[in-house]
Amino acid sequence: MVSVDEFIISTANKCPGFKILETKGFAYGLTVRSRGVGGNISAGLKSIVGGEIGAYITMMEKTRDDALNSLIEHAKELGANALISVRFDSNDIAQSMQEVLAYGTAVVVEKE
Repeated sequence: MVSVDEFIISTANKCPGFKILETKGFAYGLTVRSRGVGGNISAGLKSIVGGEIGAYITMMEKTRDDALNSLIEHAKELGANALISVRFDSNDIAQSMQEVLAYGTAVVVEKE
């Protein structure tokens, strides 16, 4: 369990130390990123010799963070102060585009 700006986020089906008062429903945050041509060329060259591709790691970390922040905003719009059962999903949309979806159940909790 983690707290982002006092908003509770849990990958479990509950928040330890908190009582769920109300379930607001499904919430999600979605973002899509594309690596520029220069990044694709340098990644292609790196794939020949092997190893981590730092530019893609940085891009995916930012993409994941953006999806999570979007998820939190959606949950707040639903009137929630916490998220449970939070998950991430990622898919290719095109050859150079990646979609990241963060989703979970928006709930209202209070400290036990």
